[in-house]
Amino acid sequence: MRAFACGNCRGLVFFENSICITCGRALGYDRGTAELVVLREDGDGLRYGPLRPCANLQLAGCNWLAEEFAPGGLCSCCALTRVRPADHDEPGLAAFARTEAAKRRLLFQLDTLGLRTTPRTEDPDHGLAFDLLSSTDGPVTTGHDHGVITIDLAEGEDQHREAIRVRLAEPYRTLLGHLRHEIGHWYWEILIDASPFAERFRDLFGDPNLDYSTALETYYAKPVTDEWTIGYVSHYASAHPWEDWAETFAHYLHIRDTLQTAAAWGIEVGGPDLDLSVAWDAQLSALPSEDLDEFGEIVRTWLPLTYALNAVNRSMGHDDLYPFVLPPRVLDKLRFVHVVAITAAARTH
Repeated sequence: MRAFACGNCRGLVFFENSICITCGRALGYDRGTAELVVLREDGDGLRYGPLRPCANLQLAGCNWLAEEFAPGGLCSCCALTRVRPADHDEPGLAAFARTEAAKRRLLFQLDTLGLRTTPRTEDPDHGLAFDLLSSTDGPVTTGHDHGVITIDLAEGEDQHREAIRVRLAEPYRTLLGHLRHEIGHWYWEILIDASPFAERFRDLFGDPNLDYSTALETYYAKPVTDEWTIGYVSHYASAHPWEDWAETFAHYLHIRDTLQTAAAWGIEVGGPDLDLSVAWDAQLSALPSEDLDEFGEIVRTWLPLTYALNAVNRSMGHDDLYPFVLPPRVLDKLRFVHVVAITAAARTH
């Protein structure tokens, strides 16, 4: 995430702010320019040129701006949500607000990377939409179905999410991580399936035509061992090639977002006075030499940062902030995601 400044006082503001914490001016996020802009009162409410605050400003804390005559007064991010809790469902609406906040971060990053987010209203067969459902009314399965992403809003509740994380022996589980994973399935459909990348995908991840239900039954029936650590970024990634792609895609987004944040705040790891390269040279050596350009630089920047962040967390008595290891096979998969992403971005410009 980039750092932002108030257009009025130049004070520090954050991506989620709708009011400057220094001068008190109303702010809104203009997706077209990717900037937090100062809103002005024109006698008919706050606005920025033809843009107005999203209708979900109060309901979900949305600080994005909407076109003046947008359906429902919703911004382009909120408009992607087809189903949400009812107005009388206060717990559901609180979870809905947390989920929408994570979704805005997701879309900001996808915009930054140049990846398209075509809404279902424009592409009824393959476009993107979100159903944000409360499991208090009945079972909800978080998942993806041809562009429709369903999220159990209970994942926004720390106690619920942590209980599932412990039960499934996961090192990491966040609401933003779920969104990144599920949208990864959508990108597989629109960027990999029936594309020139399909053959390379099969080489790296396996046969995507393996029966999905059978693969999941086998995955949940087997005891958890450490075998998956050789070639997968997570245990769940070993369930099926689709899940391997989605987990790897989400991890790529984790890396790129955190690196952007570190760069925005001037965080650069210059120590300790040790040869840190020995920790990743063996991993990078598994990749073809022609691949060690942009992706190689990402890895060389990322790994020292994770060492430092983990050391800081341990100093505070917490577990590692980044509880992952990236063996050569995983790095090769991450590099594939990188190539797919930059190729797709080039097509949109």
